[in-house]
Amino acid sequence: MKFKHKPVMLKQCIEQLKINPNGIYVDGTLGGAGHSKEIVKQLSNQGILVGIDRDEEALKAAKDNLKEFSNVKYVHGNHDNIKEILDKLNIDEVDGILLDLGVSSYQLDERNRGFSYLGENDLDMRMDKSQKLTAKNVINEYEESILAKIIYEYGEERFSRNIARNICIARKEHSIETTKELVNIIEKSIPKSKQKDGHPAKRTFQAIRIEVNNEIKPLYNTIMDSIDCLKSEGRLCVITFHSLEDRAVKKAFIEAKGHCICPKDLPYCMCGANSLGEIITKKPIMADDKEIEENSRSKSAKLRVFEKK
Repeated sequence: MKFKHKPVMLKQCIEQLKINPNGIYVDGTLGGAGHSKEIVKQLSNQGILVGIDRDEEALKAAKDNLKEFSNVKYVHGNHDNIKEILDKLNIDEVDGILLDLGVSSYQLDERNRGFSYLGENDLDMRMDKSQKLTAKNVINEYEESILAKIIYEYGEERFSRNIARNICIARKEHSIETTKELVNIIEKSIPKSKQKDGHPAKRTFQAIRIEVNNEIKPLYNTIMDSIDCLKSEGRLCVITFHSLEDRAVKKAFIEAKGHCICPKDLPYCMCGANSLGEIITKKPIMADDKEIEENSRSKSAKLRVFEKK
């Protein structure tokens, strides 16, 4: 399969991982293997890449994209379970981990999965098709107040109450089955004068996707577990596309770094602050204008990097 979307901040990720040719690296969000291909190119025969994705179709596409490389281990799983995954592979610690959060380029290209607000497809949005909860369940079964909260918090949509109310009105007549039906409801819920900032359904679709795939709640623990899996001087690179994701990553990085509250004139720390390493990116790395022009997905992307001591 030919991918329409390029991997976000590819050059910056590779630079920040500081790849050791004989090292072990994890791509926790393998997708179509855009980032992974550049990582594995820099590995020797002794180096190993572990590619994790909860989407079995993405794993198949990644295997095809990386078929020339024999040192890749493919795992159908969730990066939230990185410790268990590495334990099953008998890997104690790794040299670097990359997490490219949110919907993958592969999933965006596969519009029949229901991630896109363009076209007409089933309301699915599952990254892992083996799970039961779908976007159709969320839209047709959640209470109005819960729907409004999800759309507001995860989508930062100011017209969340209007959208939730109109969804509930529409589903009384018949079940909402397709992305096009949902888009029509959203468009009617937002005043035309306020529909100038991109597609009016973009924020709601993002919110429903995050809810279906539980993308925010486990993230803090995932970051802490990932840092725990690193070798000394190993690096964790995380790309976020949403303020809630970025906030969780930033919080985890700050707590992992630790904060000494001792007076500055003391020769050594007395407060017992435990530091796991250093935050390499004091401010997140952003895509440059050229990349944003070539790949609109990179516009909201932020790359944060942590190095274990």
